[in-house]
Amino acid sequence: MRRTRSASGSSSAPADVALLAVTYGHAPSRSARPWTGGLCSGLHHRREPRRRRASYPQFVANGCPRTPSINQLPPIAGDCGGRRLATTAWEDRSVLDLTAVRAAVAGSPLLAACRREPVSRTPVWFMRQAGRSLPEYRALREGTPMLAACRTPDLVTEITLQPVRRHGVDAAILFSDIVVPLVAAGLDIEIKPGVGPVVAHPIRTAADITALPRLEPDDVAFVAEAVRSLVGELGPVPLIGFAGAPFTLASYLVEGGPSKSHEHTKALMYGEPALWDELCRWLVDVTTTFLRVQAEAGASALQLFDSWAGALSEADYRASVQPHSAAVLAAIDPLGVPRIHFGVHTGELLAAMGEAGADVVGVDWRTPLDEAARRIGPGRAVQGNLDPAALFAPWEALAPRVRSVLAAGRAAEGHIFNLGHGVLPTTDPGVLTRVVELVHEESSAQ
Repeated sequence: MRRTRSASGSSSAPADVALLAVTYGHAPSRSARPWTGGLCSGLHHRREPRRRRASYPQFVANGCPRTPSINQLPPIAGDCGGRRLATTAWEDRSVLDLTAVRAAVAGSPLLAACRREPVSRTPVWFMRQAGRSLPEYRALREGTPMLAACRTPDLVTEITLQPVRRHGVDAAILFSDIVVPLVAAGLDIEIKPGVGPVVAHPIRTAADITALPRLEPDDVAFVAEAVRSLVGELGPVPLIGFAGAPFTLASYLVEGGPSKSHEHTKALMYGEPALWDELCRWLVDVTTTFLRVQAEAGASALQLFDSWAGALSEADYRASVQPHSAAVLAAIDPLGVPRIHFGVHTGELLAAMGEAGADVVGVDWRTPLDEAARRIGPGRAVQGNLDPAALFAPWEALAPRVRSVLAAGRAAEGHIFNLGHGVLPTTDPGVLTRVVELVHEESSAQ
């Protein structure tokens, strides 16, 4: 397997440990600039000579190579409710003051809910909020393959900002894909439209696992650049970084693509547990590196997606999966940002997922949040869990369901309103905006 290297080809410098020692409850420092109403006020950077942006790979769109500039992106299509984010006046984003970033977002409803503290309103964001449901996203992505878009910081920045502008959500989530770190490490993976990630050479033998390359921070330097750009644009709105959990990534690698039965994955897990653990330990390292890069660049929270964990029994999950998810969550704990852990079809796994060590456990729509909170136990907030399909119902049927989720969420020590899975591609964006407004209105009145 051939390694792909970053444009610089050099090793990244060690992180500034002092900057990373802040906790997500850190209060604004006395040196922080007071708010003046702009979304980016309060963020300041060390004065450095302006430098030209690093060059990006030229990606082909509609037969022509192009590197989109943020100033050349097409205008937003449709009504975005008049919301606009202030833009930064600085150019060199590599010297972002992480302490100022942490201070800017410390009082956000999202981070307060993660800390299980009182909130002025229930925070709300949506998984896959930056995606195909938005006409401006479809216009921007036209002709650009998914992985090419994920490797272009200006595109990532604009796509990530789109739902924040349009819906007024309480957090942005980085536009990326869970296979990005695997591709960056050198694996041959393609995201095929309508299929998902397809692995050219599935990983099934000891030799395959031994040959797996190490992911270096420089391999995902484009992600760090996008995150630095985003936190400068978002100001007090937190940015959530994310990665796939070891089991879900392992399933793609072993199966060679999406699977409903996971037969090859389970065969390896059951039949060759030592090899399974070796593969998962490699994935723990990859996932931890990917998440650390995002947090060190300014992400204010991190979500670990275990999309396929629901295919397992609780016993198998505890024996073969939970230890590896727990290893990732423990490794990123010193970064001082909240950790969210989400899976689908995981109602019977909620207690075990809570024990893995996240600050917040995401819940799909199949388990009411009050029951989920009981299963998860004390010391954790919950996130979720409106059925994504409910967004297609008439408003008079949808609104009571939104209120029901809010009511059930009050049984938890902290609640972040979200869907029970990602936004479906044909969802009406206007409905999402109405849901955000309803959540804010109902929860602020409590």
